[in-house]
Amino acid sequence: MLIDKSDILAWLSQCATTYAEQMHFLTELDRDIGDADHGVNMHRGFQHVAALLPAIERHDIGTLFKNTGMTLFSSVGGASGPLYGTFFVCAASAAGARTSLTLKDLLDAMSVGIDGVVARGKAALGDKTLCDVWLPVLETAKQALSDGIEPMQILALIESSAEQCVINTIMMQAKKGRASYLGERSIGHQDPGATSSMLMLKTLHHTIRKRVSGTP
Repeated sequence: MLIDKSDILAWLSQCATTYAEQMHFLTELDRDIGDADHGVNMHRGFQHVAALLPAIERHDIGTLFKNTGMTLFSSVGGASGPLYGTFFVCAASAAGARTSLTLKDLLDAMSVGIDGVVARGKAALGDKTLCDVWLPVLETAKQALSDGIEPMQILALIESSAEQCVINTIMMQAKKGRASYLGERSIGHQDPGATSSMLMLKTLHHTIRKRVSGTP
């Protein structure tokens, strides 16, 4: 199965819809352990991305990712802009000038993206950040690919794994960002950044499943 740039465009556009729908939920999560602005920031950032897409839709996937990242850098406040911006800009370097990717190619690009986030934010597994979704989910997906599991099953696995990873953040103590100031009081709260990452991966699965199944 190939994932072409029309899938990527549809995914990024649908992310704007997802974050519009989930803005208040993400903001409430962030109210507990942050600045109560994560939902607003993600919504604003991806509205800008969606508005940009028609102007760049003829370009390759690397260019789509790079422009997405730069747009998030410039339009999203707090830590979300630099982190998600870094993710997409770094993923762009791996996607390159191609107009279609295998699932392995996409996972590799995402891995380069999250490596950039780790380098920027110095986060590790268990720190109660978006890395607590991306790192284990990508590892699980790559193992499934190595085991010969079909791509659509892997995308479904990515979604379910991301959902479980988000749940796992609830009992973690935050060690990065504003939430870390709460110390043990951050335990018992779901991480907003991990949740927005899960929503991004869930949207990817649903977007490609919609195209493959031909459902409206």
